[in-house]
Amino acid sequence: MRRRSRARGAGPEVAWDGRPRRGAAARAAGPLLACAALAPAAAHAQDANILMPPPEFERRLAAGPIHIVQEQGSRFEDDRTQRATIRLADSTLVLVKFAAALPGADTFNNRPRYELAAYEIQKLFLDPGDYVVPPTVARCFPLEWYRQHLDPDVDPTFRGPTCVLSLVQYWVWNVRPAEPLDEDRWASDTVYARHLADFNVLTYLIRHQDSNLGNYLVSEMDDDLRVFSVDNGVAFSSEPGNRGHAWRRYRLDRIGAKTLERLRAITRADLERALAVVVQLREEGDSLVREPPGPSLNDGRGVRYEDGVVQLGLTGREIRDVASRLRDLLKDVDEGKIRAF
Repeated sequence: MRRRSRARGAGPEVAWDGRPRRGAAARAAGPLLACAALAPAAAHAQDANILMPPPEFERRLAAGPIHIVQEQGSRFEDDRTQRATIRLADSTLVLVKFAAALPGADTFNNRPRYELAAYEIQKLFLDPGDYVVPPTVARCFPLEWYRQHLDPDVDPTFRGPTCVLSLVQYWVWNVRPAEPLDEDRWASDTVYARHLADFNVLTYLIRHQDSNLGNYLVSEMDDDLRVFSVDNGVAFSSEPGNRGHAWRRYRLDRIGAKTLERLRAITRADLERALAVVVQLREEGDSLVREPPGPSLNDGRGVRYEDGVVQLGLTGREIRDVASRLRDLLKDVDEGKIRAF
């Protein structure tokens, strides 16, 4: 059990200006944090579930000061993930989830590269307004700051930089954990059917291996019943979780025509570009800062650390497996086992 040495919840706001710290004195003087998800009063709302357009959300994560307003365990006290309300530079309040990686950043049910790959792969066949995985990014935060404000027992993720690699994911609004498939609605509601089919395409392509209902969220908006997959760390070449893997296969008999058209256009090169490097960071001072992804340093490894550069991504084998699943899905469509609508 984690030991909490401080009160959770509201307290003095803590700001991070987005710049790496250099040396112990600088770390003590300037704690850090990052990430986001809009509050209900957001001016640029996308819809009732994701209240900021994902591309804007990602842009705001990449630069600018962020202030912590409040944080607590995501599900319960001492949970390994935290839910935090933060304030952006323009005073917008957003709600996000933090999930720190364990040392090495590649352990069962805690593989940031799988979470990031799930977020990236949907971009190949979905528009932002239809995303199944909410905006998800990775940042490396100073160790002292993370221990003080999120988890007092966390360790540095990599040797060298004294920082903690953490996923930061938008906290989706107006949803509930539920079995995604409502058979009556699937038969009668084409909007729900399209969203559910997109969800199943995503879970099939990433080979989702953990059917814990808390990993799947269904919208409470009756006129636009979306389905989300918010925990995708047990996927790709991961061993199965202990809650089953009901959505690892494509379970439905229909697929959206627009989605199908985009799936047919995906090439192996597209998969390589999207998935080989899902985040790249470079040593700067005692931290790791994000930079544009370059070519994979080693396609046999999912986590690569060479010459001050860290890359997370899918291995060459994992990308080939995604390509194989995509071919099999299209074959089932061509053979009439799945029809477009």
